[in-house]
Amino acid sequence: MKEYKGIVIALIAGICAIVCTTVFTGNLVSYKKTSGSGGLTATGSANCDFEADLIVWRGSFSREGSTTQEAYRSIKKDAELIQKYLLDNGVSEEEMVFSSVTISERWESEYNENGDRIRDYIDGYNLYQNVSITSADIDKIENISRDISGLIESGVQFASEEPEYYYTKLDELKLQLIEEATQNAKDRIDLMASGTGSVIGELLNANLGVFQITAQNSNTEYSYGGYFDTSSRHKTASITVKLNYAVN
Repeated sequence: MKEYKGIVIALIAGICAIVCTTVFTGNLVSYKKTSGSGGLTATGSANCDFEADLIVWRGSFSREGSTTQEAYRSIKKDAELIQKYLLDNGVSEEEMVFSSVTISERWESEYNENGDRIRDYIDGYNLYQNVSITSADIDKIENISRDISGLIESGVQFASEEPEYYYTKLDELKLQLIEEATQNAKDRIDLMASGTGSVIGELLNANLGVFQITAQNSNTEYSYGGYFDTSSRHKTASITVKLNYAVN
């Protein structure tokens, strides 16, 4: 009787081992079919050429004087001349913004006949101010930024920066490109499946690449964190989407 019970126990243990092995093997096969490391993977891309619809142009000017009052009167006059110049060239008051005036002390050192420094003292003051123009009329601002001879001739020490170009409908453009890049990746998946005789299963993983904006026809290298060009009026936007599908 004891021998019979021992045989039964051994059979039960053996059956359990077979069942566990079968379940484990089945799960392993299922994992290989559906894991992110298997299946079919493709990266789709989309790009679009577009033109900026907003321009930002900045400039700065400065004055110096022996007292802050003297320097401030000079820089205030310059600000008035700049504002008039911009208004005369079609820029509205709403499109221009003048920053607050920055003041810095100008120090000099006094030395004795032996070349030793005796003291430091304030010799005057330097004042700085910035102006920025934001407009949807790109042609108008471009023309003004390229020719500031009128300001210079009036005695204003004006330093002009390169204009910056932006696009106000960037969010809509991003969504459009994501949709196109996703479809491009899916088309590649379908093509690979057709060529290998596979049947596409469920989507296992989807990764969105970084959004890149470069100048048109430029050789700018894409950045890992994304590139955003503001120096060019005519730009190219691009994005990638990576899809991973299980196969049956």
